[in-house]
Amino acid sequence: MGHIVTVQEAVTAFADWIEPTDAELDAIEQEMPVIEADIDLLDAHIATLDRTPTEMDTRRLRRARRRALAARVELTNLSVPFSGVGA
Repeated sequence: MGHIVTVQEAVTAFADWIEPTDAELDAIEQEMPVIEADIDLLDAHIATLDRTPTEMDTRRLRRARRRALAARVELTNLSVPFSGVGA
């Protein structure tokens, strides 16, 4: 009979006293529009899994894709420093 042994590092890695830092929370907050847009896109895909998409489903998917792309572009533009024209 084999013994089940826990790895100490894996157990303590999720201890109650380890909380996300302020920088990590700020990064999550900055990425929330992208996360929410991805959730909307996933919801649109899930809605069409078991049936043929209707015209309304197709529009919903298209809007969700555009929203997700726009959110990613906005996040990228916020994180990349702009050096100006001709730089």
